[in-house]
Amino acid sequence: MEAPAARGPGRVRMVATLPSPQSGRGSHTLARNGVHMSQMTDPLLSSAVPDLSDPRRYAAEGIEEVWSRLRKAHPLFLTRRPAAADFWSVLSHDLASQVLRDSSAFSSTGGMRLDADPVANEAAAGKMLIVTDPPRHGGIRRVINSGFTPRMVRRLTDNIRLTAIGVIEAALEQGDVDFTEVAARLPVSVISDMLGVPRADWDFMLELTMIAFGADENAGTDPRRVAEAHTELLVYYDNLLRQRRRDPQDDIVSALAHGTVDGAPLTDEEILLNCNGLISGGNETTRHATVGGLLALMREPDQWARLRTEPDLLPSAVQEILRFTSPALHVLRTARQEVTLGGRTIRPGDQVAVWLPAANRDEAVFADPDRFDVARTPNRHLAFAQGTHFCLGSALATSELSIFFEEFVARVGAVVPREAPKRMESNLIWGFTSMPVTLTRRVTSH
Repeated sequence: MEAPAARGPGRVRMVATLPSPQSGRGSHTLARNGVHMSQMTDPLLSSAVPDLSDPRRYAAEGIEEVWSRLRKAHPLFLTRRPAAADFWSVLSHDLASQVLRDSSAFSSTGGMRLDADPVANEAAAGKMLIVTDPPRHGGIRRVINSGFTPRMVRRLTDNIRLTAIGVIEAALEQGDVDFTEVAARLPVSVISDMLGVPRADWDFMLELTMIAFGADENAGTDPRRVAEAHTELLVYYDNLLRQRRRDPQDDIVSALAHGTVDGAPLTDEEILLNCNGLISGGNETTRHATVGGLLALMREPDQWARLRTEPDLLPSAVQEILRFTSPALHVLRTARQEVTLGGRTIRPGDQVAVWLPAANRDEAVFADPDRFDVARTPNRHLAFAQGTHFCLGSALATSELSIFFEEFVARVGAVVPREAPKRMESNLIWGFTSMPVTLTRRVTSH
């Protein structure tokens, strides 16, 4: 298949098959044990069957109450779906930690998300970091980590602050903004810089990633436009890969191009798949955590005031933003063997969805979990998952959020909502498509 022309020299030689967030449904059927959810009723739910895979649930307010009620009654339950694969839901912090930590019993190669395209997933399994199990997972992870040279880390840190200041100042000049667009600019810039994309192409990357990963409201759910954006990203990175094979730089594409796993170089397909995974992961958590964090501060003005007067609270505030917003809705594992979990039998091949925001509001771990508290400590949240697949970019995402909110609080005097925020219709990302606000500059005395 020949792809359309893209930025950068040359033409693409191959296009990898991607496990896209827009992929279709799988066909696996689970063993029929566990709680049959059609026997449950809940006035907070739109039907008697609380199918947490329904993306429409996350576009509306109130899902936190649903998680709370379900977690108290059934921290682990089986959902049976007539038109798609059955799956187990894990809602408690303890059970979530057990699943995420046990890569010997729960595999990632069966897919990273519910309803992923099984053909695309099979093509990516063992090649893309997030759908690869140990020991190969560790090898790919080491190659990517090798790209974080001291010089690159210094460059990234400097650019994060410069970019954050530029983004905030531009938003203040404009006044009326959609904050989802403001929040998108920093993570796209950082991930582009990390991968080796020239600064001149960062806006191009922003446009493509917003469409490809579902945050562009204008793109809607048009599968053709989404597929085109994914293809353009692949073409771009294929061209960049060819450049870095000839002329390596301090970036992750160079590390992937020249790294080896088990003594063998990574294939072009493996490299492009991992670029796609890094683009998605590097953008989604930070962007939606930034929007959700500001929304929490707007709704809790005492917390905004406290953060402003007590800047030493910034580290705990960032961890609370991550817990409270939990942008990654679920991570999927597939049982390798028969496992007893929460007193129930999980059989080989069963799909297990760990709902991270639900675990991050578990009353057994977090006091008053629905309260946003910038001073919360300890904060054992699972926003970056846990175990072998603990988020590779967690330190970078934390730095981005810390620097952005440090500069935002210092420069912005008030944030006034212009319209109610709109959430994405997605069961993968708990995020936003729009949040129109008016920003005014902070007036300081000299």
